[in-house]
Amino acid sequence: MPLQVTNSPFNQEQSDLLNQLLPSLSPSQKMWLAGYLAATEQAAPAGTAVQQSPGGSAHASKDVTILYGSQTGNAQGLAQKSGRKLEENGFKVTVSSMSDFKPNSLKKLENLLIAVSTHGEGDPPDNALTFHEFLHGKRAPKLEGLRYSVLSLGDSSYEQFCQTGKEFDSRLEELGASRLAPREDCDLDYDEPAAEWLEKVLAELQGAEAQCPSNDKEITYSGESTYTRTNPFHAEILESINLNGRGSDKETTHLELSLEGSGLSYEPGDSLGIYPENDPALVNLIIEEMKWDEDETVKVNKQGETKSLKEALTSNFEITVLTKPLVEQAAKLTGGKELGELLAREEELKTYMKGRDLLDLLTDFGPWNGTAQDVLNILRKIPGRLYSIASSLEANPDEVHLTIGAVRYESYGRSRSGVCSILCAERLQPGDTIPVYVQSNQNFKLPEDGDTPIIMIGPGTGIAPFRSFMQEREEKGAGGESWLFFGDRHFVTDFLYQTEWQKWLKDGVLTKMDVAFSRDTAEKVYVQHRMLENSKELYEWIQSGAIVYVCGDEKNMAHDVHNTLIAILIQEGKMAKEEAEAYIAEMQQQKRYQRDVY
Repeated sequence: MPLQVTNSPFNQEQSDLLNQLLPSLSPSQKMWLAGYLAATEQAAPAGTAVQQSPGGSAHASKDVTILYGSQTGNAQGLAQKSGRKLEENGFKVTVSSMSDFKPNSLKKLENLLIAVSTHGEGDPPDNALTFHEFLHGKRAPKLEGLRYSVLSLGDSSYEQFCQTGKEFDSRLEELGASRLAPREDCDLDYDEPAAEWLEKVLAELQGAEAQCPSNDKEITYSGESTYTRTNPFHAEILESINLNGRGSDKETTHLELSLEGSGLSYEPGDSLGIYPENDPALVNLIIEEMKWDEDETVKVNKQGETKSLKEALTSNFEITVLTKPLVEQAAKLTGGKELGELLAREEELKTYMKGRDLLDLLTDFGPWNGTAQDVLNILRKIPGRLYSIASSLEANPDEVHLTIGAVRYESYGRSRSGVCSILCAERLQPGDTIPVYVQSNQNFKLPEDGDTPIIMIGPGTGIAPFRSFMQEREEKGAGGESWLFFGDRHFVTDFLYQTEWQKWLKDGVLTKMDVAFSRDTAEKVYVQHRMLENSKELYEWIQSGAIVYVCGDEKNMAHDVHNTLIAILIQEGKMAKEEAEAYIAEMQQQKRYQRDVY
């Protein structure tokens, strides 16, 4: 039956062309054309008018905003990858840090995706603080027209697992927004659940009409470099040096690795991830405790890859940390009631898990049912350890340097150690290789203008990124002033990279340096005390546009430094406490106060 102008949306010329074409097409050609037209309609650019058919509904908006809150760069990386995937599927995507997003624009959005990590004890990342405060405040608008979904990153060994993501998810619902897809709470091994979350979001955004059979079983991201977090590069150890002097009660390893042939690049402020191996002594103790066969073949992933049990416990699974999900799964494998009873006593459970590992769990409870494979199935993958990069690629082509403090302690009658730090301090030798990947951190970067003054506060291994800053500035001939606050225990044994800092100071690359060695004086002195001693000049630097960088322990040092900055603003700037806090918040918003804390 020929098309008529009167019974179709086509004009006379279009109808004539279609009437000439359609009779000549075979059934398979017509089927292909129908699929092609559906696909091109699905991928129409944002803003293109879609004619509404009689009785039908207009297509949903193609505009998607992705906001990220990220401390180390993981959430940011996932947000950017998700944005690229959505663009490949025809959506118009805006990806932004929460700190760069104008909260008042929320009510204009139709589709919002949030990727956010939880920092410290359930806190938002630094670049999510302002947005989090706005959304949970009285000024937050009603959002009945908004569709959203939250991808939440965390670590299940912390009590407040994925707390920030949970708070964003529930608050958006309170404000009237509707979920595109359920919130996904990701543990340290986040790649697969994040991909599944995006697949669900994409399906909802495209709508049921766009669903058709596909051979793609999971979301993949294009444009990634060859070596990534999921495909690490095996870097050769070039040099391993203990930076602490004889007699020190600390051991800090300066590690130099080769990136030759990897194609990996980094900027000062980025981190290097290392996939470590567990201590062979601990692996042996677990195998002996369970009377397992170390040569038994076991599966190590969903793809069915196999290894010997000993190799799997050494290279693939986390055995040094207890989490509530692990204990819950373990309770199903024991014939006794004690572990189930412990799970019912929340405070006792938290106390038990702190400082204990898998060997403790296997020793303290039982009898254990199931096989070695059953136990492996409830363990997390061994996570990468992130270390602030201590070198500039400009100054050290094809190399990356790290500063790693050895962790050793006694707990519950047994010696314990940091998985990666002791691997680097004791077992890695020049010529060995180790799997690594670069973790970009856009929240801790040198200013583009080399004339901008910078203030660096980094005690202990927090000195690492500032070594990279100085190497970079020296290579590029940056003219801006720079001021270092460094602290450790003893001047003689613990002044990390002392000769380098003194040379930079002599050559004028570093303008000013103040140090605090806490065990060299009767009264302990820390970097925040040196800051207060120089409060007037420090305030003048800040007023002149200096960027303040803090690197190191968040719970103690970074907290004290933050409060000291507020105290200096109150004292020297004659501000009220609320004004000083607002000033600091504005500095964070402007990226003039950046922290790399852990």
